[in-house]
This record gives sequence, C-alpha cells and structure tokens, in this order.
Amino acid sequence: MGTPAAEFHVDVDLVAALLHDQHPDLADLPLRIVASGWDNVVVRAGDSLAVRLPRRAAAATLVEHEQRWLPTIAALVGDVVPVPEPVRTGRPALGYPWAWSVVPWFPGRPAGEHAQGVRVARDLAAVVTRLHVPAPPDAPVNPVRAVPLATRSDAVLTRLATDDVPRAVELAALWRTAAGASTYTGPPVWVHGDLHPFNLLVEPAPLGDRRLSAVVDFGDLTAGDPAVDLATRWLTFDDAGGRTFGALVDADQVTWTRARGWAVSIASALAVTDDDAFRTVAARAIDAVLDG
Repeated sequence: MGTPAAEFHVDVDLVAALLHDQHPDLADLPLRIVASGWDNVVVRAGDSLAVRLPRRAAAATLVEHEQRWLPTIAALVGDVVPVPEPVRTGRPALGYPWAWSVVPWFPGRPAGEHAQGVRVARDLAAVVTRLHVPAPPDAPVNPVRAVPLATRSDAVLTRLATDDVPRAVELAALWRTAAGASTYTGPPVWVHGDLHPFNLLVEPAPLGDRRLSAVVDFGDLTAGDPAVDLATRWLTFDDAGGRTFGALVDADQVTWTRARGWAVSIASALAVTDDDAFRTVAARAIDAVLDG
C-alpha cells in the first residue's frame, strides 16, 4: 500500500508566502522540507520551529483538532515530555485551502529505528498514565481508533489474507481472541490514537541511555478505549522495555488482551505499506506480540 497522493502540492515557496502573509516576523527564517507523510508536510523553519501543513483534505480536520486540543494535552503530559502544541496557527490563503500550524521543533530521532529499552518505557508509561483520563464530551471522534475491536475485523483480516504480513495465520487467531474479549465500558479517556514508534522521538544517545524526548502527531487524538495506545508495548520496546511498560501501566488483563489486538491491527497496517522502516517495525512487533 503506497503513500496516498498529495491533493495539494506543498513546497518551500508556498510556506514562505503563507508566513509572509500571516506571520511576517517568521518569514525570513530558512525553510526546508523534512518530512512528507501520509497526511502532512513538515517544513523546518529556522532552528526552533516547524510548519505543519496538510497535503490531503482528510488531514485538514485533524490539524484543526490538534489546534483545538493540544493545549489541553500539553497540560496533562507536559511535565514528562513536550508535545507539538501550536505556537502559531494559519488559515487558508493564497490558494492553499486548509488550516496549518507552526509548532516547536523537537530534537531527537524516531523511536522506530531501534527497539527501545527500560528508560524510554518508564517515560512513555508516565505519559499514558497522565493522558488516559476522562475526556470531555466534545472530544474529537475517530471512527477507527479507540473503538471496539470487532468493528475493525474486516480491515484487519483483509490485510492478514495477503502475502505481505508475516505469521498471518497466528495473528488471525490472536486477533479473533482479542476481538471477542469484553469491550471497554469505562468512561472515554483521552488517547493519542497512533502511538507507534515513529510518532515517538528519543534522545540521540547510546541506546541504553536514551530518554523519550517528545510525542508527536496527534492527528488521531480521540477519546475511548485506552487499549489502542497500550499496543505500543509490542510496537516500540524490547523485551525488558515491554515488561517495564506493562508493569508501570495500570491496566487489567482484559485491557491488555485488547491491546494485543490493537498491536495486530497497527503492525499489520505497517506491514502492507511500501515503507521499509515501517515494515521492519511491523516484523519486530509481530514477533513480540506472538512470542512475548
């Protein structure tokens, strides 16, 4: 599955023009594109800022969610790690059709480059403990995250029927067990919704000494079952890190069963992409969730 095509071309010239139009004090910062993902283009602006712009209409609402709610999330988790709370916001202009944000630039490397250990596990356990508190009634609705697992069965089993997902027969059995577990009946809590290791930044230090330096990409932010975030136990950590994360997060066994199901869902989605790094993490997570 390839990266979706951009519905609007975003380049440095466009960003420079938007900044000059709406934030002229930032217009002279040096700009360079540093990422172009499924939903957004990220342009580094100087040493301390980045501009995040949707490249597809589907992402435009997600950026608006981040602008509305990231100050709330920062207040919950900011004593552990920073999150990309917008420092400026932008409106549609100059032919560009969507809202956009200026956010802090966070140093660090994506956690997906290596399985992370105990120190990062402790940090991320502290983040989810602070994040997973009851959300207000007007929290963003996400139809594919923090929902009952059974509603995702068609999509997951379709991926597992391809030749792209390793150990697919074993994963399908695990998925059916998780999807048949009791659904979440507690109050909807805040969840990141996409807490895979490429949305986690770690310090550029020797592997055993790394700390979590930021949690990014809150486009899937929603309220519901915390199990979707707990899937990161198998997606992000080595054996020791996973055990530490599991011990520090207050969740019952049924929640961890659902979290295993979410790990199957997310890992299988990563496995069918055309991104080598995503597929590497998928293979590592599949072994962890089946053998751990």
